[in-house]
Amino acid sequence: MTEAERRTALEAIASEVRACTACRLHVGRTQAVPGEGHPSTEVMFVGEGPGYNEDRQGRPFVGAAGSFLTELLGSVGWKRDEVFITNVVKCRPPDNRDPEPDEIAACAPFLRRQLETLDPALIVTLGRHSMGRFMPGARISQAHGTTAPVDPATGAHDSTVFAMYHPAAALRTPSIERESYEDVARIPTVLIESRDRRNGNRLARREASLAAAAATAATSPIGPVAARPDAHGDPDDQLTFF
Repeated sequence: MTEAERRTALEAIASEVRACTACRLHVGRTQAVPGEGHPSTEVMFVGEGPGYNEDRQGRPFVGAAGSFLTELLGSVGWKRDEVFITNVVKCRPPDNRDPEPDEIAACAPFLRRQLETLDPALIVTLGRHSMGRFMPGARISQAHGTTAPVDPATGAHDSTVFAMYHPAAALRTPSIERESYEDVARIPTVLIESRDRRNGNRLARREASLAAAAATAATSPIGPVAARPDAHGDPDDQLTFF
C-alpha cells in the first residue's frame, strides 16, 4: 500500500467515525476524534478516549495531557506529526469516565482498520484501557516500560506493543511523570528491535516461499514458472523516516 493509499484509507475511516452512532457516546459528543498523524509512520500511540478539549477540537491529545505527550516525544527527538495518535474509543465518555466494555467493542473495528492500514512496527499504549487491548490481564504498574508481541487479531500483522502510563496520570503524580520520561527514552531502541524482527520475519517468509515455489517447479510437468512481482511492493520500502 502506498502512502497515498494509506492516507485515503485513514480519511475514509475518519469519515465513518465522525458519522458513527454505534454506541451511547455519540449522544453527548461535540466532535468525534478519529486520530491523526503521518500515514507512513512506524509508530502508533493509542490512548483511552478523548477529553474535553479533544471533544471540542476533534483532535487527539490537545489538552494538558496532550502537551505532556508532545514533551515526551520531543525528549526523544520526535514530533507529533511523525507518529499516529488515536484512542480506543473515538468519542468522549461523559465527565471523562472510563470507557465501558460495550463502548470499547463498538469502536474496536475502527481501531482494527487503522492498525491494518498503518501496519505499525510499534504500538505504544497510553493508559490501562489501551494496554488492555494489547496486553490482556496485565497490570500497568508492572507492565509499563515493557514490550510484548501483538496478537494479529487486533489488526496489527507483525507488531510489538510498548506500554506506558497515560500522560494525564503523569500530570497528577510526580513519580509517574519521572517513569514516563524513563519509559519513552526506551522507545527508539524498541522501535529498532521491532523493525529488525519484522525484517527477519519477512526474509524468512520470503525464503520459505521461494523454497516452496522451487519445490513445486521441480515436480511440475511444465517446468518452472516465473515468480510474479509482489503487487504491494517490497515491505521494506514502507519503513518510515525515523
